Amino acid sequence: MRATTDSGLRADLVTACHVLAAEGHNDLVWGHVAARASDGTGVWMKPSGLGMEEVGLDDLVLVGWDGLVRAGSRRRHAEYPLHTRVMALREDVGATVHSHAGSCSVLASLDTPLVPVSHEATYFAPHGVPVFARTSDLVLTDAGGDAVAETLGPASGLLLAGHGMLTAGGDLVEAVLAAVLLERACAKQLTALACGGPRRWTPPDEALAKRDHCYPRPLLEQAWEYLARTAAGVASPASDPVERR
Repeated sequence: MRATTDSGLRADLVTACHVLAAEGHNDLVWGHVAARASDGTGVWMKPSGLGMEEVGLDDLVLVGWDGLVRAGSRRRHAEYPLHTRVMALREDVGATVHSHAGSCSVLASLDTPLVPVSHEATYFAPHGVPVFARTSDLVLTDAGGDAVAETLGPASGLLLAGHGMLTAGGDLVEAVLAAVLLERACAKQLTALACGGPRRWTPPDEALAKRDHCYPRPLLEQAWEYLARTAAGVASPASDPVERR
């Protein structure tokens, strides 16, 4: 886990919002990201009414498991159950992302499973990326959030038919990188489909090995730091000695 206090967690949450905006997950003022509060009282969330790139520390809201805002002066998003119910039902999840990313939304409409035509989709092995299709409406209730969590199961990502996507991770690094990789994987598969394919993709056993080679935690951390720098408009050559692929 990256942040060990809520002050660090909230700073990472602001960074997550800016990264997601820069990576094409902004949809005017819609879409949101959340992280489990360290004291167990609920989740820290991006507030309603702001674009992801606009969010600062003072804008964040702490949303209780009952949906009440326990800290912060802004309104919460109506679809908070997407975050609270997934985290309530999966103890391993510390952060979640929901957006209306374009390629995710389009692939969800095709009734075609995501396959690893490139590295990105291997991140989701072995569980793949299920599609929630019970409704395309907003998820506004605990029952709706539970239904999404049930479809997600142990997976790291989910497509919401007619709606968008959701990713889950142990912390913001994992949830945000999952969102970035999912949108890129969907975009590449859509390109392959437009060309009449895909006809070849990584088989399941190799996908597991590729996931471990391409996306171990140290490389996820490097990618997070890079995305944070670029979202902030800062160019900084890396000096980390960790091996890179």
